[in-house]
Order: sequence, then C-alpha cells, then structure tokens
Amino acid sequence: MQFGVFTVGDVTQDPTNGRTPTDAERVKAMMTIALKAEEVGLDVFALGEHHNPPFVPSSPTTMLGWVAARTSRLQLSTATTLITTNDPVKIAEDYAMLQHLADGRVDLMMGRGNTGPVYPWFGQDIRNGIALAIENYALLRRLWREDVVDWEGKFRTPLQGFTATPRPLDGVPPFVWHGSIRSPEIAEQAAYYGDGFFANHIFWPKEHTQRMVDLYRRRFAHYGHGDADQAIVGLGGQVFMRKNSQDAKREFRPYFDNAPVYGHGPSLEDFTAQTPLTVGSPQEVIDRTLTFREYVGDYQRQLFLLDHAGLPLKTVLEQLDILGEEVVPVLRKEFAIGRPAHVPDAPTHESLKAALDAEKVQA
Repeated sequence: MQFGVFTVGDVTQDPTNGRTPTDAERVKAMMTIALKAEEVGLDVFALGEHHNPPFVPSSPTTMLGWVAARTSRLQLSTATTLITTNDPVKIAEDYAMLQHLADGRVDLMMGRGNTGPVYPWFGQDIRNGIALAIENYALLRRLWREDVVDWEGKFRTPLQGFTATPRPLDGVPPFVWHGSIRSPEIAEQAAYYGDGFFANHIFWPKEHTQRMVDLYRRRFAHYGHGDADQAIVGLGGQVFMRKNSQDAKREFRPYFDNAPVYGHGPSLEDFTAQTPLTVGSPQEVIDRTLTFREYVGDYQRQLFLLDHAGLPLKTVLEQLDILGEEVVPVLRKEFAIGRPAHVPDAPTHESLKAALDAEKVQA
C-alpha cells in the first residue's frame, strides 16, 4: 500500500500572525515538502492544478519535473489534472515527457476541478463538464496507446495522422486515477477503463465515500477487469497531529476556524465527527485511518493533506516527521494484516511494464 501527501497549493494568511506568504515562498515551500516526503519514507507526492488565486500550482509538470530531478524513489502524481480544460494532446505530451525525466515515477489523477470560472478562461463551458471529461480522456488514452491517431470529436479540432511525442516510456502510459468528490459518472468512467478511482474523502461523511467506492467496485467487476475487491482505490484525508490531542486541537483550531474552505462553518469538533478530518495524537490518526478499510475495503493509496489553511512550513515539516516516523510504519503493518493475496498493490511503471511484457510473451 502506498502512503503519501498531496497539496493544493493554497496561499492563505496565517491567522495566528496575520502574515500571508508570497507566491515565491509558497512555491518553495511545496518543493521543500516534496523532498521531505521522500526523506521521511513516504511513497507519493501529489500536486494539484489551479489557475486562480489563492492557489499557485498552475503548471504541475514544471514542479514535478523539478522534484523528479532531486528524488530517486518518490512516486509523482497530480491531485488533480484538469481533463476538462486542458487539451488532451498537451496532457499526453507533457506527462510522457515527465515520465522520461522521472524514469517512470509518474501517474496522474484526472479531475474536473472545483472552480467554475476556469472553464471560460480556457474556452469551455462548465455545463459540458462531464462530457468534456469523458471525451477528452478517451482521446488521451488513444494518444498514449496508438502511434498514429485520426480523431474527431465535439470539443476540439480533429486530428489527422497525429503522433504525440515523446511516446510513453517503454510503451507504457502513466497509470491514471480518476478523482471525484461527488460525481458517480467519474466512478463509472474509472471502472469502464479499469483505471484507479480516487475518492477525495475530505469534506463528505464516510457514508458518501462508501457509496462512491462501492459503485466503482461493482462497475469495475461488471466491465470484466477483475473481482470488485481487486479494483484500484485511493483515498484522501486531512490530519493534524501533536503528542497529545489537547495540544493538537489548541494549535490547529485557529487555522480550522479561518480556513477559506471550511472556516466560519461547523465547529472543529463537529467537522471531525462528521468527516475524516483527524486532529489529535499520532495514535488517534492511526486508529481513525485504519477504520477507512471498514467501509471501502482493502485499498491501494492513502494521501494526506497537511499544508493548508495557512499552516507555516515549519509546522508542516514537523507533521511530516510525525507521519513518517510514527504513523505510516504502523499503518503499513496494520493494513497488511488480513489483506487477501489477490488484492493488487498500487500500479507502478515497473508493474505495468511487467504486465505488458507478459502479454507480449503470451501473444
């Protein structure tokens, strides 16, 4: 099972001192977090994509290329890549290039984003969001799997005899997760292709996540990709930790209360009771995270959001130390107990290449 962190790259005022980092400081902080993730033994660093303030990661491949050059083991991912407003031709070429730079340590999470105005900024209509996601991804798959593509659709100009370059490393396209908070159509799309499904798992109660993952698993089996429990599932999550629960809540409360996303709403206690947000001791985070398997089954990837709501970099790095030293080692051990042998690990370039090579031998 893979464990890692994801960042949405928000530039948020620290409510304890009134200071807002500059864009440059925030970018450098995310770079530092990525390197720290590898240092403490995590498996994945995932970067969001936004094109509006207060977010800065408008070019994920640029930052992930930088991280690739300075790491040797870390899996690089997105959280998410906007399949609706990016040209699938550009996605195909950008991430194939990143694949080569990172020696295959790349996968993508496709999503539609959560900012309505981004659609007209890139010449699209938000009312076509689902249709764009379906059509653009169908084209992207062909661009990675076919050397020469002739194509015509509704939302972009036709392609005639087009070859995306560079070709995917070893002929193996990056693995794709389809990220969603609330859209069953995206769970269906992931199941149809036999891709991974990543449930955001941050703002909604566990019952909602359970329904979405169950739909994906059932449809994955329906399309003949394997048994339902062999479907590839990832979860998000938010945590804040200190040695004891009281210190964690006291320190995190002003950040929670003033966060752009959930501030000035439910109390910290209500939010942690009704969603997967966990604020407490490392043991409390371990115990809460282990319950996720009870309602989604054995899954492949767990990503945590740590650097949000204006938390200073020093604090985030402390969180990473706790995660890497005290939490993840226990989670690895506990999640392995009772895990059926037929449940796959998270796909990597190496495992996908081995499967492709095996298919060629059988053919």
